[in-house]
Amino acid sequence: MTERDILRIAVQAADEKKAENIVALNMKGISLVADYFMICHGNSDKQVQAIAREIKEKAEEHDVLVKRVEGFDEARWILVDLGDVVVHVFHKEDREYYNLERLWGDAPLEQIESDLGA
Repeated sequence: MTERDILRIAVQAADEKKAENIVALNMKGISLVADYFMICHGNSDKQVQAIAREIKEKAEEHDVLVKRVEGFDEARWILVDLGDVVVHVFHKEDREYYNLERLWGDAPLEQIESDLGA
């Protein structure tokens, strides 16, 4: 399974739980941490947790190693480490505050529209 396949699994799982403004940054050559960052947000603690839980469960169903999940109990910024893909699930206000898209502004956006449901 490629890192792009893992990204697709994460995008679709987030979309199933109605995550908002799902974006993927291509971090190849920019970060040693991962090839892709996926960023999305929910509007409540429960939704943020549901998104992260769905991503973790779908990854495990596809035999993707979930290295770690951080911040689940606080539900403000949950990080799901899928190895070459790191997922950031934010509460809306925290996403605006940390603004990872601006921080990693030199990373090109990965096209994920075809991975999203209608």
